[in-house]
Amino acid sequence: MAHCVTRPATDEDLPSLRDLYRRSSLSNESYRANLLAVPEALHWSGDGVAAGRTLVAVDTDSRILGFVTTVDIDGGRELEDLFVDPDAMRQGVATQLVQDAVLDAMRCGMPWIEVTGNRHAAEFYASVGFVRVGDEQTLFGLAPRLRRNLAAT
Repeated sequence: MAHCVTRPATDEDLPSLRDLYRRSSLSNESYRANLLAVPEALHWSGDGVAAGRTLVAVDTDSRILGFVTTVDIDGGRELEDLFVDPDAMRQGVATQLVQDAVLDAMRCGMPWIEVTGNRHAAEFYASVGFVRVGDEQTLFGLAPRLRRNLAAT
């Protein structure tokens, strides 16, 4: 498991975050062709950074390992982005980022946090307490919609 801490993302992080987003997105062979066919899907705007909604996970050398962005939506919170550097995948980085996002949502009194994930991520989200509540249409087809209730956490 990678040792990491989270901190708010800064404007100085944007180039690294955009690069990580692209590399992470393209790391899944099942989606690579579709993403490359829609180049705008590989550009991360980084809007959550200026708004203070993006957290980064960094290692002991301050290298960015991943990031998460959340946004308040009607009645709860949305996990908008969750991306991990391909070299740091399966080392607990995403779990740490989700835990910190959940803790922040709880501190803010949110009753739940939701995410639209791809079918490959559904097992991960189940492992961190999310359950499927439906499907949502995305640019690349139907994707599972998942929720973690926070009142019982």
